[in-house]
Amino acid sequence: MSGTALVRVEIRRDGSVPVCEIRGELDASNVDPVLDRIVAGVANESPGLVLDLAGATYIDSAGVRILFELARRLRTRRQELRISVPADGIVRRVLVLTALSDVVPLHDNADEAVAAVRERS
Repeated sequence: MSGTALVRVEIRRDGSVPVCEIRGELDASNVDPVLDRIVAGVANESPGLVLDLAGATYIDSAGVRILFELARRLRTRRQELRISVPADGIVRRVLVLTALSDVVPLHDNADEAVAAVRERS
């Protein structure tokens, strides 16, 4: 099974804020096409991006690395990244243990994250 078959990326808009839903496994086999798809889905005039990881079942170190990279790229464009991830899941624990949560605010749901992006724009 190819890496891209392990993950599904869907981008929708909530007003001016793009929300990127990642479902499945984000790992070394698929991080590059996933990052490219996410970046392509964020227009320059967007105030930021919400990454919805509620449907993510697994994330490895390569997946965490691209999240740091995504945050960096958006900052250079003066855009904000917010991550929505269930409070009790393994993916959230990984984001906290790797200190990504020190760089990117985590929210329990996408609506909360979208509201936070709008508030700062």
